[in-house]
Amino acid sequence: MTLDGSSALAESSEDAQYPPGSQVVVRDEVWLVRNSFPTKHDGTRIDAVGISDFVRDQEAVFFTALDRAELLDPRKTTLVQDDSPNFRRSRLFLESVIRKTALPQSERGLALTDSFLLDALPYQQRPAQLALSGRNLQPRMLIADVVGLGKTLEIGLTLAELIRRGRGERILVVTPQHVLEQFQHELWTRFAIPLVRLDSVGIERIQREIPAGRNPFTYFKRVIISIDTLKNTDQYKHHLEHIRWDAVVIDESHNLINKGSLRNQLAKTLAPRTDALLLASATPHNGDARSFAELISLLDPAAIRDPERYRAEDIEHLFIRRTKVSPEVRDAMRGQWADRGPSQAIHCAASPAEEQIFEELTQTWLPTDGRKSVTDVALFPYTLLKSFLSSHKALKATVATRTKTLEKRITPEADRAELEALERLSALAAKVTEKDSAKFRALVEQLKEIGVGPGSDTRVVVFSERVQTLEWLRDAVPAALGFKGQAAQRAAARIMHGGLSDEQQMQCVEDFGLADTPVRILFTGDLASEGVNLHRQCHQLIHYDVPWSLIRIEQRNGRIDRYGQERSPQFRALILTSTVDGAKDDTLVAERLLEREDEAHRALGTAEAVSGLYRAEAEEKSLVQDLLRGRTVDESLDAPHSGGTSGTDDGLDDFLGDFFGTVGEEPADDSGQHTAPPTAEVPRLFASTRQYIDEALNEVFPDARDRLDLSMDEKSGLISFVPPRDLIRRLKALPPDYVREQQLHKRLLVTLNRRLAEHSLRLARQSSTSNWPEISLLTDLHPMVEWLTDKVLVRIDRQTAPIITAQVRPARYLVQGIYSNAQGKPTVVQWMAVTADGSVDADMVKVLHEAGVGPEMANPLSPHNAARLAEPLPDVLKAAEAYLEQHRAEWDEPLREPIERYKARLGAWEQPTLAGERTKRELADLADSLLTTGRPMLRLLAVLAPDPTAAPSAD
Repeated sequence: MTLDGSSALAESSEDAQYPPGSQVVVRDEVWLVRNSFPTKHDGTRIDAVGISDFVRDQEAVFFTALDRAELLDPRKTTLVQDDSPNFRRSRLFLESVIRKTALPQSERGLALTDSFLLDALPYQQRPAQLALSGRNLQPRMLIADVVGLGKTLEIGLTLAELIRRGRGERILVVTPQHVLEQFQHELWTRFAIPLVRLDSVGIERIQREIPAGRNPFTYFKRVIISIDTLKNTDQYKHHLEHIRWDAVVIDESHNLINKGSLRNQLAKTLAPRTDALLLASATPHNGDARSFAELISLLDPAAIRDPERYRAEDIEHLFIRRTKVSPEVRDAMRGQWADRGPSQAIHCAASPAEEQIFEELTQTWLPTDGRKSVTDVALFPYTLLKSFLSSHKALKATVATRTKTLEKRITPEADRAELEALERLSALAAKVTEKDSAKFRALVEQLKEIGVGPGSDTRVVVFSERVQTLEWLRDAVPAALGFKGQAAQRAAARIMHGGLSDEQQMQCVEDFGLADTPVRILFTGDLASEGVNLHRQCHQLIHYDVPWSLIRIEQRNGRIDRYGQERSPQFRALILTSTVDGAKDDTLVAERLLEREDEAHRALGTAEAVSGLYRAEAEEKSLVQDLLRGRTVDESLDAPHSGGTSGTDDGLDDFLGDFFGTVGEEPADDSGQHTAPPTAEVPRLFASTRQYIDEALNEVFPDARDRLDLSMDEKSGLISFVPPRDLIRRLKALPPDYVREQQLHKRLLVTLNRRLAEHSLRLARQSSTSNWPEISLLTDLHPMVEWLTDKVLVRIDRQTAPIITAQVRPARYLVQGIYSNAQGKPTVVQWMAVTADGSVDADMVKVLHEAGVGPEMANPLSPHNAARLAEPLPDVLKAAEAYLEQHRAEWDEPLREPIERYKARLGAWEQPTLAGERTKRELADLADSLLTTGRPMLRLLAVLAPDPTAAPSAD
């Protein structure tokens, strides 16, 4: 409310401000504003919760074009006595207003880094620092850290900071289906950010529960969904086009770059409909300069001028990448992440039956004496070879598929020689048994050596590229290890591949990560090589067959070699060897690739840029083609590549390789130390969140021990109580299976003790019934803390401010002043103490401390003349507004500088098309909308008044 006496409704839509924590009158009821933002056609949208009796605790959404929403005039504030012990009600009210007020755009520091269930590692805080730095108009970036550094935690930290700034109410997270639950679990257990999982089952359930035609994405504010579900643009595009998000997260974003694909279309639908856009991928590009430029354009269309040629510094405001050997990461990881062991090549001498297959492949399909292969498909012999190097079962499947293809041809007689050769291979493969399989025998020996077997807790993940191999191993290995009975054998081994449903895939990952489930071996394909955490109970990995790609090998190894791994990751690879002259066994490719991946990882922290091809599929195809030309593995890897698709053939350096090194790491100071990200200056009236919660519970529920069955263990820090009905309604935002499994509607177990919360999380990982912890950490974002804060705010009646008897003379009027931008987001927030003569102190918290306001102060219940104290209010508020106007330019400068710099860069961005010019205008308008606009919103919070019964001082 400004000071000319007009209501918010009478102001222009650009000037109307409804900051979180303020109270508005709508439909003759009083509501507490949770969030607000302008819309194109309906005025300002206000998300609110009811305060007055008739609508108490009811959630609602209003649009000012449809409903009259009146902010309360600060000059008409009624001053009331606070009769609570130690002025508890007033102190809690002031703290709650601070907590509810979004941090302003001008605050670049991190506010919540110490609040969560994770180690405070500066390198993991850098993405949040970049998002808030103002270097880009919006918090948009590609987090491209290598496998295992903790991208999910970095995303969680960034989202938390956005939520604290009122920019994270509506969140959409899009991930591959097999990591849905893992991502959801991390964000809740670590940060208390609830995401409702809309997998294939969940979204069908929601659509059954809501009216026909209702947008399912409005049902919950924070959602996580599979990209495989959401990419069906025909089904969901109209819903996505009619909703705006505060933040969208897309994991494994390298899958978006194929132009014209459904995933690419999905990204283009979401990008313009969100403020924050966080992309994450350990393999940021595929070697195609234009497609990577297109990916970056989702973040900032004006970032790259020439899509054929650009540098890392061109997009460092949008892009961050570190490897395990980056200095800041290396320093932070000492003692936090066990070093990986070497990749051991386990040589397996082919059995006579296998040597016959090697002989047939060498003589008929891959001759080395100059003869032609039996097939005219140049790459197919290597497909056969790779199948056989996986298993005889995979070879049979490949032979059968090729045979069917040839038999369907119009003139199969032309392929008679190849068909006969395929028949011979099929017959030879059919003769191979488990006893004849050298790799199978070696696998069983290695598993026993590792300690996998009945009565042991040791776990191992076994990778293979072929589903037929995985299924065979799943059926045969447990019995060979001594597991007795079909039930025990089925329980000991799980299989995961792309043919399983999203529910089945998530269940495999969950079971393998829980300590007291009987699963000991996870047989998986390269589906699990991206994004899946397999290190919780496992540090052993075996490559049953080795992919012909350094990128894929590194991705596999990264499943157990990642942040949080307490034991040294151990890698083994089964290398099938042959004595047949000219045979292409695993020593030709697989063994050398293992060595090169290990060398690159230890020297560079990543092997993704070694070949210059950047895609696993491209690496394998190039390698096979080079083998056909007679090159060795090393010659193939070391040959110059342009990336194959950048469109340049001028001998210039491969600039795309720069993006696989360290980009955006904070430079060290002269002493070699890395400066921690800046910390936000957030006023605090309470020494700790625990003190705030204790006093809030005493104020709101003085009979909590009886009414809520509340118990608080001082020694452990455990808080246990039965949630009341209005809190249960809020718990609907939590993952439904978590609410159901932990029966949260019956009893909540929470704590501020990190050790206790970590212990509970560890126990959950050892449970076969649920991986959700019984006790959750009370972060500032936890629904219980938000609920208590709202309960405290409504203890102070509509348009009233408490009088606090304090050690002051003259009286101090505590005033909140907020400037906002055209988007309705605060740019400046000031907490002032103002005297009747117009003196302004900009440090309200300091004034409160100097006045003795705190938990130890006494409330003498002295009678104050409220009417007399209210007389100076108009002058006090004028003085506060004048102070804000006086300093506005000074506060605006840090905001204006990066915006003007961006507009200058935008002015140099030449666009030949009408669509490009339209985008340019929209970006310029966006830049202007971030600047402070209009007059400040003022609110009287409380009055510090001298004790009227005390004798006047000698002064």
